[in-house]
Amino acid sequence: MPSHALLPSSHEDTYVYEQLPPRDQWPEFIFDRPELQYPDLVNVASELIDIHVAQGHGDRPALHGYDGDAPFTWTYAELQDRVDRIAHVLTQDMGLVSGNRLLLRGTNTPMMAACFLAGLKAGLVMVPTMPLLRATELKQVIQKAKITAALCMHHLADELGYCQDKRHSQYAPELKQVLHFGLKDGSTGLEGLMLGHARPFSAHPTSRDDACLIAFTSGTTGSPKGTVHFQRDVLAMCDLFPRHILNMTPSDVVCGTPPIAFTFGLGGLLAFPLRYGASTVLLEKHTPESLLQTIATYRVTQCYTAPTFYRQMAHLAHQFDLGSLRHPVSAGEALPDATRQLWKEKTGIDITDGIGGTEMIHIYISSAGAEVRAGSIGRVVPGYTAQIVDDDMQAVAPGVPGRLAVRGPTGCRYLNDARQTNYVRDGWNLPGDTFSMDADGYFYYVARNDDMIISAGYNIAGPEVESALMQHPAVAECGVIGVSDPERGQVVMAYVSLKPEFVGDDEMVEILQNFVKQQIAPFKYPRRIQFMPTLPRTETGKLQRFRLRQLAADH
Repeated sequence: MPSHALLPSSHEDTYVYEQLPPRDQWPEFIFDRPELQYPDLVNVASELIDIHVAQGHGDRPALHGYDGDAPFTWTYAELQDRVDRIAHVLTQDMGLVSGNRLLLRGTNTPMMAACFLAGLKAGLVMVPTMPLLRATELKQVIQKAKITAALCMHHLADELGYCQDKRHSQYAPELKQVLHFGLKDGSTGLEGLMLGHARPFSAHPTSRDDACLIAFTSGTTGSPKGTVHFQRDVLAMCDLFPRHILNMTPSDVVCGTPPIAFTFGLGGLLAFPLRYGASTVLLEKHTPESLLQTIATYRVTQCYTAPTFYRQMAHLAHQFDLGSLRHPVSAGEALPDATRQLWKEKTGIDITDGIGGTEMIHIYISSAGAEVRAGSIGRVVPGYTAQIVDDDMQAVAPGVPGRLAVRGPTGCRYLNDARQTNYVRDGWNLPGDTFSMDADGYFYYVARNDDMIISAGYNIAGPEVESALMQHPAVAECGVIGVSDPERGQVVMAYVSLKPEFVGDDEMVEILQNFVKQQIAPFKYPRRIQFMPTLPRTETGKLQRFRLRQLAADH
């Protein structure tokens, strides 16, 4: 189905290409807009940083951050210098070659951003990971992508360290070297090696069809899926949504909560602002109060976060000056209309809603300002096309719910994963959502059509939580579902059958919750636990999750 021939790769390590799905399983890619016409050789890092310095804008602010309580700002020239130094470390000190995968582990800081950009500039394939991931999850990523090297923020070193420890059950022998950054003295780790490299770094001459990112997302089985994105994919996400929906300019200032490891955060908090010569505020952790304070302090014009945060921020908004904010962007989960209305009532500002996904890299349906229609996410972003189809991939009439099908310049290419054919069919990407579309092309969200739980913007696979619970000696069997929650959209609920010698009380609830937090990323823990003598199963022993959903609905 692909609509263009791939250019020859510049990569010395071709593992990623060998693991891509067969071409007939790819979605159809459409590059019919002038802004999507990229040269044969293009390096994203050069397009995001070097071009601004070359045009005489090196003194513009690029990244804002904090060293403890002290704020600081890097200009584009200062960011370029750090990126070049890190790229030298990657290629000379660590000996990495183009096409090698580099795992990146850190919170949202300017140094984390510089590491990501340096890897791109060196022609590596970046694999950013969420800070909350545990060794169990990191090992899966390492082995799936055949990762040999990592850059890791020093205070997140423990879990990745288990993957290097031969004595540990999560040992991943593929991972040969880990270099830490963010060490306070600045003379050791990555920063220490950077001191030895003062020369500019010439960007690796990557093809527009060279892979540069493997974005991992958890499937409904809990087994991670890695979506491969090319150089042109990263540029396309920058040149469509922020250009046509946000009308982004160099005067924009951006902030938000999603980790750079999420493509929502990677685009909104890093790639978008740098593409337009704007600046971004990168902070390690936000509360609703601190996010509002950041908007007021830095005169932020765009904010990226999930509906949960907007609902919490709405009640505090009167305490802060939000006069600079043009686009509060919501994605990651469905935006309840009540939250949209509450925010508008408290701030006078319309939320810019959008739907995107890791497989599509960023937002492909959205509307802003006067184009917003009540109850609707919006219309397709220019460059994309979408329709609502039935199970036979036939378009349905306006107003009829069905499966959302999307295509455009970006799309799903899983890394060595049989689930490719679940996501791509007849050249269309099927994100797994039920929608309806009206006669004017506005899309209305109905529900997820799989078992993925989306809580406060995080994707959580029920079977993965079940697997963690089953490791506790008190648990005989369990079933996990998502249940509606006014604050988080959904929360994880576990139905648990205990072994006879254990008692299902409040203390056991807390024990199991803390146990899960130690096994997998803490945000995946079951916020609600119901004890049952047995769980409903079919005659063949299959858990009947629909009965658990009925129970939850009855309660």
